Parts: sequence; C-alpha cells; structure tokens
Amino acid sequence: MTELMTLLLAGIFLPLFPMSMVFNAILENIKQTWLRVLLFIAWPLCGLFIVLYSGMAIPDWVLTLALATSTLYAFRMLSLREVNQWNGFLATSLWSLLWLAVTYQTSETLLYVYALSMTTPLVLLVILSAGLEQRFGAAYTGLYGGLARTIPRFSGILVTVVVAAIATPLFPTFFIMFDMVVETVSATPFYASALLLIWLLWSWAGARLVQGLIVGKESNDNIVDLNIANMIFYSIALLVLSIAGIYMSEVIL
Repeated sequence: MTELMTLLLAGIFLPLFPMSMVFNAILENIKQTWLRVLLFIAWPLCGLFIVLYSGMAIPDWVLTLALATSTLYAFRMLSLREVNQWNGFLATSLWSLLWLAVTYQTSETLLYVYALSMTTPLVLLVILSAGLEQRFGAAYTGLYGGLARTIPRFSGILVTVVVAAIATPLFPTFFIMFDMVVETVSATPFYASALLLIWLLWSWAGARLVQGLIVGKESNDNIVDLNIANMIFYSIALLVLSIAGIYMSEVIL
C-alpha cells in the first residue's frame, strides 16, 4: 500500500493520467508569471526526487501508461489556442517520458539535467506568453496575427523557443528523445514507435502554434517590440541551451 501511494504521488509530478490533470488545473489558476516559472521548474524535480529516493520498483504498466499519457497530451495540443495551456500540455507530455529515462539506469545527476533541460524552453515560453498578454491582453493563436511584421524581434525569439521546446536538433530535448528511441527500438519497438509518434505530434502542434501567431494579417495597433536588453537575455539563454545540447550529445550518444 505504501509503495502504491508513493507511485500515485510520483504520478502527479511525473504525470501519469489521470493524476496529470493536477498540474494543469493548478497552472490554469495561477496568474502571476513568476509563480508559473517556479511551478514549471519545481514540478518535475519533485517527481524525480520522490521516485529516486523512495527506491520503488517501477512496474512495466507504468511505462505504458506514461507513454499513453504523453501521447494523449501531445495529441490534445493540436486543438489548443491559448499559449499557456499549450505550454502546460507540452510540459505534461514531456515530463511523462522521464519515467522511461529512470528505468534506463540513467544516473541521478543526468536525470535532473534531463528535467531542467526539458523545462528551460517551457519557462522561457511562460515569460513570452506574459509578454503577449501585456501587449494584446491575451495569449491566443488566431486572435491576432502577423507578429513577424509587427514585432519581429519578439517573433524571432518566440519561434526559436517553440523550436527548442518541441525537441528540434541542437537543443537538449532532441538528444534526450533520440537516446530514448535508441534505447527502446531493439528491446521494445512499440515504445520506440510511440516515442516517434509523440515527437511528430509535438512538431505538428508547434507548427500550428507558430502559424497562428506569426503569420496572417498584421495588426494596425502600434505594438512595442522586444527591447534590446530582453533580446540579449533570450539570445544568451537559447545559446546556452544549444551548447548544452551539443555537450549532452557527447554524454548521451
């Protein structure tokens, strides 16, 4: 019973359906940007801490449920228009896959690096969505368009952050996903196929999100673009992520 309760608790922080709904329910009710940032950073780390220090054995059905949870949220991302909700569903889909990394005998330090690497682009997207809310009153796709012309610096950073979040090459999540596929393709081809499907859904959802914000008829309003200081901050963060991805490729592959 104690092990089951520990597993259920871990399933809240490393999302397993239906416990995965807890994170998104909390996120929906938090309006302060800094609290959202803390939530994104702390959530998967708490899950890893529970799993690693409880010493519990992870049944095979948990891995199947983790993949099903990740696939479900990746698929639901396709229909979402609100950026924060989209970001929360991507986080749920990503963090669910950490269950697989735990079972691959990955070192504790590397597991925490995985979690932080996956989460960093999501944190940047939290801050960017707050910027959209400040400029337009809401962060919805299709509500306004043509941001590539209206606020080009902001748009360039937004697209790059989304690209980093959905596991595109040079960013850490790409190499984490690649490693998971390689680990499973020979032993459990079904898991590898599920991972590739999830990866495809992330890319599709990311393309839809970017299309709904960046292209289209531009607004006639005089919207303030990203200032140089913030531009430098995001550029440095993305450069560090890229370097971390290259370094991680040497460690993982």
